[in-house]
Amino acid sequence: MSAPLQVAVHAATQVWTINLPEVGNAITDTGFIAAFETAVDDANAQTGVRAVILTGEGKIFSAGGNVKEMADRQGMFGLDALDQRRAYVDGIQRIPRALARLEVPLIAAVNGPAIGAGCDLAMMCDIRIASERASFAESFVQIGLIPGDGGSWFLPRAIGYERAAEMTFTGDRIGAATALDWGMVSRVVPHDELLPEARALAERITKNPAHALRMAKRLLQESRVGSLDSTLAMAAAMQPLAHRDPEHEQRVDRWRSHQ
Repeated sequence: MSAPLQVAVHAATQVWTINLPEVGNAITDTGFIAAFETAVDDANAQTGVRAVILTGEGKIFSAGGNVKEMADRQGMFGLDALDQRRAYVDGIQRIPRALARLEVPLIAAVNGPAIGAGCDLAMMCDIRIASERASFAESFVQIGLIPGDGGSWFLPRAIGYERAAEMTFTGDRIGAATALDWGMVSRVVPHDELLPEARALAERITKNPAHALRMAKRLLQESRVGSLDSTLAMAAAMQPLAHRDPEHEQRVDRWRSHQ
């Protein structure tokens, strides 16, 4: 049986591929969630990893939840209310918590539809590049549900409250062109150029010093939830560490030699 999350290494970049095409790359399975957490922790532990690309196998990025299991009341969807509440905490909510501790930049290469929790997963990434075949839907209400995975936190931060409200309250799907116009993705590329474009971006990122990248990401995360004072305090604490990084000294010496 193939791994639910495939991890490939290209120099200082890892490519994570959701590998469950038979269920639309649904991300609610506990085996996938455990593999996802392991991938995060492994990337954090390897200082040689400086960027991660996340994509989906086949024609879809991720359908989010496994609707067939919902319809059949299988797994967590067959539990009573109290147990199901716990199952969300111990299940799919582990994904945003894992990504909150991912130290390296994460690029979503959205290769097709990103629906429900799949849309939310894309919003959890630092940067999003979309294939022209990509589409996005915060579709929970259409089947009588709410975003149970943190989507109500991530989506407004990606596109603003009003557009997030429109997507959340209608469940309507938007195409790649609209996603670009709304700032949901940074660029839209021909489908065959998606992974090469994501790798080219990752290469530009990974040329930079590892420790500075990880600290810069932590500062950006703090800026989403913290005050200006807390962000400045964190920057003041981190910057002396960056100054003493041998890579910083090498870059400054190289700059001086070219003046």
